[in-house]
Amino acid sequence: MEENITPAKPRRRFWIKIIPIVLIIALIAAMIGFKGYVIVEPGHRGVIVQLGKVMPYVLDEGFHIIVPFIQDIIPVEVRLQKDQSDQTTSSKDLQVVNTTIAVNYRLNPENVNKLYQDVGLEYKEKVVDPAVSESLKAVTAQYTAEELISKRSEVSAKVKEILGKKLAVYYMGLDDINITEFDFSDQFNQAIEEKQIAEQQALKANLDLQRIQVEAQQQIEQAKAEAEALKLQKDVITPELVELRKIEAQLEAIKKWDGKLPTVTGSGAVPFIDINNLSK
Repeated sequence: MEENITPAKPRRRFWIKIIPIVLIIALIAAMIGFKGYVIVEPGHRGVIVQLGKVMPYVLDEGFHIIVPFIQDIIPVEVRLQKDQSDQTTSSKDLQVVNTTIAVNYRLNPENVNKLYQDVGLEYKEKVVDPAVSESLKAVTAQYTAEELISKRSEVSAKVKEILGKKLAVYYMGLDDINITEFDFSDQFNQAIEEKQIAEQQALKANLDLQRIQVEAQQQIEQAKAEAEALKLQKDVITPELVELRKIEAQLEAIKKWDGKLPTVTGSGAVPFIDINNLSK
């Protein structure tokens, strides 16, 4: 009896060891054959659709085991995305405005399943593009054409605020916008150019007028200074000063005299020299 039991024990041990290995190999083969796994690429999330129903959780990046034929995985990109478009709007003064606007946005990674359930993968066409157009139209209608040019940063800030609220409803985040161009009709551009030329000419004329006024004021001040100087000189002149100036003039004439009387060809008197003054 012992001889019949002894050979069965090694076989039982063999199958105990080999069966798990066989099952693992079979499971791996089934997974490969029936696609029982999924790899979510970097910058993406996996939306799980189980028997036609969107599951309330999302697969992160990496390797995941799924149930074949029961679960489908929809990859959704959550990296920064850029959308650039040309928009035609109207300003407050009813000027046609052609605008190029670039929008940087991204999907909320934790809520891509809700976005897929509510909108689908066509979120750019269904949500982003209309929201950009509506936001830009709402803001440009508040400004005149000239204000759109001079207040571009303010306009961009308002567009960003409105657009951010619209995208947040659909589980998207707005990073930034950039209004690269405001283009108007040829007639309006010509009118703006003519206005700028007129403003430059008016500025030049005003500067010239200011210069003339300054120069005139300088001349007035100079004349006042000269008149004041003459008045001061007049106040200090005395009879003694006049007599002194006469003596100084005579002494200067004597220094220049060469001792000869001047020759006079016509009628005239001989220059008078005060001898008394010389003796002094």
